[in-house]
Amino acid sequence: MSKEKKPSAFMKPVQVSEALAEIVGAGPMARTEVTKKLWDYIKKHKLQDQTNKRMIVPDQKLGKALGSTQPIDMFKMTSKLAKHLKEPEFASR
Repeated sequence: MSKEKKPSAFMKPVQVSEALAEIVGAGPMARTEVTKKLWDYIKKHKLQDQTNKRMIVPDQKLGKALGSTQPIDMFKMTSKLAKHLKEPEFASR
């Protein structure tokens, strides 16, 4: 008998806020998918600072989700966007 591998928390579908959905699309989707789509958006719109690639310079859409259009470190950006993700209501135990 093989033991079923439990999917990682990153693979669990999450609800996406309206502000973030404007960038990555409506959820629910896995956190990994949200991150991938967010980076696709950042690269497509050239929102990375050219001299310091760790800095993201948000456009209006991304600024709306982050609460500011001020440049932000990519690691701080991910923690700010975490509040835009929540587990779907039906996922309660």
